Amino acid sequence: MRAMVLSSGGIDSTTCLGMAVSRFGKENVIALSISYGQKHDKEIKASNAVAAHYGVEHIRLDLEKIFEYSDCSLLKHSAQEIPEEAYAEQLKKTDGKPVSTYVPFRNGLFLSSAASLALSKGCDVIYYGAHADDAAGNAYPDCSASFNQAMSEAIYLGSGNQLKVEAPFVGMTKAEVVKKGLEYKVPYKLTWSCYEGREKPCGACGTCIDRAEAFRLNGIEDPAATS
Repeated sequence: MRAMVLSSGGIDSTTCLGMAVSRFGKENVIALSISYGQKHDKEIKASNAVAAHYGVEHIRLDLEKIFEYSDCSLLKHSAQEIPEEAYAEQLKKTDGKPVSTYVPFRNGLFLSSAASLALSKGCDVIYYGAHADDAAGNAYPDCSASFNQAMSEAIYLGSGNQLKVEAPFVGMTKAEVVKKGLEYKVPYKLTWSCYEGREKPCGACGTCIDRAEAFRLNGIEDPAATS
């Protein structure tokens, strides 16, 4: 078995990568990092460090052009400020729509691109780190279990029944992902989650808040905070 792992340099994708390496061996795992026009390169640097740590092949892809018409607050051409509050608070103001840091159909595009590359590289499965907290309240609808099932079926059919997609954490909370990663000794000190590109994480954006809570619930300090 050969696996391609969507690797953003964050907690969830890095846990996926650690799991894949444990299951298949580093020689059978490829990390795929995708640029999409985000406001900083911290997560790309983190994905580079993580791939180097595991000693896996690392492919980089640039999809920035696709998102040039989006006003998502994560994108460098957007004038929107990244909200400094938890997702639950943000969702109270969206009238059922995704939060402002939702990049339009990003996971769909990432998985479609990964499918083409994975088939070309002889992979049997694609892993990505969607989890239940991100899907909650429709904050990131392309992280939901129903989205994963639909994309998995489409890619399996479109690949001539050659390629599967797995989101092993789609039914887990972020705290449960961290718990699993600790079992695999995932190098969380190398990861980056913050939506801002400052020297240190802002601690106030939705993903920083979720990250801190995930480590707190596991009774440990965030390794990246002490590195």
